[in-house]
Order: sequence, then structure tokens, then C-alpha cells
Amino acid sequence: MPQKIIDQLWEIIPTIVYFVVGLGLFGISVMIMNWVTPFSIRKEIETDQNTSLAILMGSALIGIAIILGSLVGS
Repeated sequence: MPQKIIDQLWEIIPTIVYFVVGLGLFGISVMIMNWVTPFSIRKEIETDQNTSLAILMGSALIGIAIILGSLVGS
């Protein structure tokens, strides 16, 4: 294989590492959000059809993803 292709393949490794670290931190943040709330988020959204909680959780997850993206990407 040419050296250029090998160099490009080596550049993929940090991307995969950053992806795994970011996904792990995102999962930990979701578990913390579930732990902190005094009620079951899943029950409220699925069974009780609490749309406002779903919007709130979605916006919180987007905010966490933006913060993690800037931290891991730098």
C-alpha cells in the first residue's frame, strides 16, 4: 500500500477514540439525569405522554451533546 493511504488510516484511530469517549460521557450524563430526577423519566414520557418533559429532556441532551462535542473535538 502506498504510504499516503497508511497515513490516512492512522488518522482514523483518534477519531474512533474520540467517538467512544464522547459516547461514553454522553451515556454517563443520561444516567446521571435519570438518577437525579425523583420520578421515572421513561414512565412519564411513554405512559403518561408528558410532552413537555420530552421536550425538556431533548433540549438538555442537545445541550450536553454540544458541550461534549466541543470538549472532545478540541
